[in-house]
Amino acid sequence: MAKPIMNIDDVKLQPRAAAFTAPGELAKKFDANMGFISPLIGALKMGYNLTSVPPGKRAFPHHFHRVNEEMFFILEGTGELRYGEDTFSVKKGDIIACPPGGPETAHQIMNTGTTDMKYLAVSTKISPEIAGYPDSDKFAVSADLGVDADGKPQMFRFVGRKDQSLNYWDGE
Repeated sequence: MAKPIMNIDDVKLQPRAAAFTAPGELAKKFDANMGFISPLIGALKMGYNLTSVPPGKRAFPHHFHRVNEEMFFILEGTGELRYGEDTFSVKKGDIIACPPGGPETAHQIMNTGTTDMKYLAVSTKISPEIAGYPDSDKFAVSADLGVDADGKPQMFRFVGRKDQSLNYWDGE
């Protein structure tokens, strides 16, 4: 088993995987480096990561979770939390609760400061999950499918819009 303790200063920040790196013009709005803590300390039902967001950027689009709950603890910097239709200033020491729900719990943190903003993100890891993206009218369904024969994690993810749905009997 992994050692169940880790100092935040020992978390190594890495660029996001290619699938989660904003392409082209979107890179002007979205960027973050992340350090995944959970697997290093043996967490099973909670996800922990350290996220560092450059000035003027956001880590993720405005989104909500139907299943999982998130909490953010601002470690460094200043920014704004967009929550539902409201916007709140955030700073070092602030704790943010994002329970599961619909568009009224959609959230996004933006770094409005002049230095990197760092926060600890904590989330439940219930699978499957459905997320919604109010700005683009998209949804995502994802599921953790365990590991393959070689121990490699397997995930299912589908991103779409309601009007892309097929009829239940399509192709039968």
